[in-house]
Amino acid sequence: MPHCGRVGRLFELCLWVLTKDIPRYISDFKPLPPNIKDKLIQIMSFQGQITDSNISEILHPAVETLDLRSCDISDAALMHLGNCRKLKKLHLNSSKENRTSITSEGIKAVASSCVYLLETSLKRCSSLTDEGVMALALHCRFLKILNLGGCLGITDRSLRALGDNCPLLQSVDFSATPVTDGGVIALVSGVCSKKLEEIHMGHCVHLTDEAVEAVLTCCPQIHILLFHGCPLITDHSREVLEQLVGPNKIKQVTWTVY
Repeated sequence: MPHCGRVGRLFELCLWVLTKDIPRYISDFKPLPPNIKDKLIQIMSFQGQITDSNISEILHPAVETLDLRSCDISDAALMHLGNCRKLKKLHLNSSKENRTSITSEGIKAVASSCVYLLETSLKRCSSLTDEGVMALALHCRFLKILNLGGCLGITDRSLRALGDNCPLLQSVDFSATPVTDGGVIALVSGVCSKKLEEIHMGHCVHLTDEAVEAVLTCCPQIHILLFHGCPLITDHSREVLEQLVGPNKIKQVTWTVY
C-alpha cells in the first residue's frame, strides 16, 4: 500500500509538471485516457489554466464535472461541450467581478447537449438572460441545484420556466436579481414545490412579503430561506415565518429589519 501511495504521488507530480508549460505539451493531451484527463482538468481548473483555445484538447465524452470558476473562458469554450453528454456538474461562477463573456448563447449550447446536468452555477454571469435559463429548464429536467445569483439579465420568465419544467429542483439562488413576487410565486407553485429545500433571494429589491409567504406556504421541505437586503419585505414576513413553520424545521433564515 505505501508503494502504491508513492506511485500515486509521483503520477500527480508528473501531471503538475506538465501543466507548468501548457503550450509546449497541450498537443499531447488529446490522446490521453479519460482518467488522466480528469486529473489534468482538476489541476488546470484549480490553476485557472483552461481557456477557449485549449479546452478541446482536455475534454473527453465521459467527463462529469467541470469547475471553471477560476478560468478565463467565454461562450467559445462552452461550444466544445457538445460531446460531454454525461456532464452532471458545471460551475461557471465568477468569484469576484461579473463575468460578461458567458452569455445565453453558450448556455443554450450546453443545455441542448448536456441534458443530465444536476448542478449548474452561474453566479455573476451578468450577460446571461432568460433565454439561457429557459434552455436549461427545458432540456435539463434532472436539475437539482441552480445558482443564478447576481445574474442581472434574468427576470420572472426564468423562475417561471424553472417552476414549469424542473420537478427535481432542490436549491435555487436568484439573489441580487430583478425578479418580482410574480416570478417567485410561479416558481414555488410549480412542479418543484414539494422538492425545494433551499432558496436564496437576498438583495432582490422588488420582492415583498408576498414572495416570502408564497415560499413558506407552497414549499413544505424548505429549510434554508435567505431574504436579507430586500427593502420591501416587512416584519410581517417574520410573523408568517413563526405561524407557518414549526420548530426546528428551518435550519437557516436571514432577513433585514428596516
